[in-house]
Amino acid sequence: MASIPSLAVSGAATAVPAVVPLKPPPTSAAFDKGTSYQRSSAQALENGRVEHESPPRPLDAQEAMGMLRDGQTVQSAMYVPLLHRCVEAGGLGAARALHGHMVKTGTAADMFVATSLVNVYMRCASSRDARRLFDGMPDKNVVTWTALITGHTLNSEPALALEVFVEMLELGRYPSHYTLGGMLSACSAARRIDLGQQVHGYSIKYGADTITSMGNSLCRLYCKSGDLESGLRAFKGTPDRNVITWTTMISSCAEDENYLDLGLSLFLDMLEGGVMPNEFTLTSVMSLCGARLDISLGKQVQAFCYKVGCEANLPVKNSTMYLYLRKGETDEAMRLFEEMDSSSIITWNAMISGYAQIMDSAKDDLHARSRGFQALKLFRDLVRSELKPDLFTFSSILSVCSAMMALEQGEQIHANTIKTGCLSDVVVNSALVNMYNKCGSIECATKAFVEMPTRTPVTWTSMISGYSQHGRSQDAIQLFEDMVLSGARPNEITFVSLLSACSYAGLVEEAERYFDMMRNEYHIEPLVDHYGCMVDMFVRLGRLDDAFSFIKRTGFEPNEAIWSSLVAGCRSHGNMELAFYAADRLLELKPKVIETYVLLLNMYISTGRWRDVARVRKLAKHEDVGVLRDRSWIAIRDKVYFFRADDMTHPQATELYQLLENLLEKAKAVGYEPYQNAPELLFDSKEGDDDKPAAAAGSLIKHHSERLAVALGLLETPPGATVRVTKNITMCRDCHSSIKYFSLLANREIVVRDSKRLHKFKDGRCSCGDFGALLL
Repeated sequence: MASIPSLAVSGAATAVPAVVPLKPPPTSAAFDKGTSYQRSSAQALENGRVEHESPPRPLDAQEAMGMLRDGQTVQSAMYVPLLHRCVEAGGLGAARALHGHMVKTGTAADMFVATSLVNVYMRCASSRDARRLFDGMPDKNVVTWTALITGHTLNSEPALALEVFVEMLELGRYPSHYTLGGMLSACSAARRIDLGQQVHGYSIKYGADTITSMGNSLCRLYCKSGDLESGLRAFKGTPDRNVITWTTMISSCAEDENYLDLGLSLFLDMLEGGVMPNEFTLTSVMSLCGARLDISLGKQVQAFCYKVGCEANLPVKNSTMYLYLRKGETDEAMRLFEEMDSSSIITWNAMISGYAQIMDSAKDDLHARSRGFQALKLFRDLVRSELKPDLFTFSSILSVCSAMMALEQGEQIHANTIKTGCLSDVVVNSALVNMYNKCGSIECATKAFVEMPTRTPVTWTSMISGYSQHGRSQDAIQLFEDMVLSGARPNEITFVSLLSACSYAGLVEEAERYFDMMRNEYHIEPLVDHYGCMVDMFVRLGRLDDAFSFIKRTGFEPNEAIWSSLVAGCRSHGNMELAFYAADRLLELKPKVIETYVLLLNMYISTGRWRDVARVRKLAKHEDVGVLRDRSWIAIRDKVYFFRADDMTHPQATELYQLLENLLEKAKAVGYEPYQNAPELLFDSKEGDDDKPAAAAGSLIKHHSERLAVALGLLETPPGATVRVTKNITMCRDCHSSIKYFSLLANREIVVRDSKRLHKFKDGRCSCGDFGALLL
């Protein structure tokens, strides 16, 4: 028998050298498809029990324990069903009691019963008891070794399973294909694809790889490690594929967007081959439809589920419901949800996370926020139900709060995570830090971050990004240094946040040092976002020539966002020659964002370049970028208020406009100078109908939506309370400037999160350093 070369067990104290066992007898080397645990168990039973003409009568638990207490003679085989009941009830204490009685009567020496007890201890999550019993057994067969190996894997101890397998080989014992299947599961759990490949080679040498269960294990090993090509080869090398074989490959294809079509093709082959799919297969196929966003195919699969009687299966209904949500068919998804006789936490999570995901793909901001409100309502109903939210629920709903800037709801969810004990989870903690950052509460984010028991690179990055967005550049830099000292490895997103912090503070030397560190020490190739941070920094400082020199020196191709930043910066610093050059490069890209056209129109109109105005209008019409709609939201006492530009629909509209006029007059007295926006700043429908054409060119807007939302916040919140507003597009210069003065005059902190960044106004200053308002 060939050895498994260089077999080193992960997690062991030392590497275990390759083992060359003796050549097995013919009966051990042959991997017959008929080999089974049942046959081995039957043989062990015959060797270890007292011979009787008929098998013993099965006893219920009470009757059996009564016999044991009375000291009656009990056949060894009678312990086995009792031990199985211990597994069903999770009764470790009962298993130990039976073990004690077995020792007392001498039955513990029976290899078959002892093997059953090893298996019970493992399934009751007591690996230590199982190993102690195993080590004390005078005789062990392949079933005993296999029970120990699979048990360690079951208890999330794959490294110990690998050690046991090596120990088995060292003693000259020979594995069955069940043992090898358990080893492949251990290799998969331990992420030791190299050892799995050696076991694969071992199984090929003795013909075990053609056994269906081995083929299934090999498919799982390779697919879980991300090597779908090897998984597919193992799949094709399995002659007798069963439903598990097919489902393993189909479900793996559903997890990799590059293999979605292959997964559907395999499903068709499965049906043509006469293999009937089960609920797990259909769940995976529905997931494939969801990943492809193919609602038509999904409905066909749904009809097939009705045909084979799986439509009521909960996982199938969950995946079907999730597909409808992904496609935005929320009414149909809600209908399926409400029709369910029973639901699991997975069902609720599918609904909540589905609404959270379609917020990003909603056709406009109103629809996005309505999806967010629905997710919050579902979470409230879940909390009131018999089920309890889990880690996935909290991470999903916190992402909704982040997107909606729903701080009050986020704080309530924070309290719920503490109550349920979920706050210790690093994913939930990271979502909590991100929520506080996005809602403009950097102090709460810092507290949540400091109290985290463990941190991942994602958490560190989220906190660094939060400091950067709130204008606390030195804190962001210090936190990055702490991250490096802790041993956590920064990724490309970490460096984007770090360079952004340097850009906000104009720290050129630090930014250049970290840019070089990213490439030279961490071998991270700069992305366009990294280049964008460097360009923004030079533009903020008015070093426009340096910005263009950096682009030329590094040789990267700026995208729409970077050219827009250059246009805005050059215009702000009065270098119109460079501004027009950057605008020409920007137009060559045929921008897809409506705000880019607004920026260019404002610049060309203010300089009287009417031919360029016509050129921009023509390109905007050709690219069909739509119209720019100005929308803002503010939440006050669990109620959300929505505003358009020059909105008169609010019951307190008169008071709002009067307050704004008073504030603007006072602001002018202390230095505020209104910035006259161009007529084309906003293409918005004042009538409030989003389907109507834009307002006529030349119509001027007096108050944009965020100013009205801020005014309502100043009127309706207690003195000193922070006013938090969400806006769907970038703030214009005039609103940005005026709200700075409002924060000073009202002695309030005002947070406005627009489509580009977070603005935290306090004492007449903004966290963005005034650069954030240059794009309009």
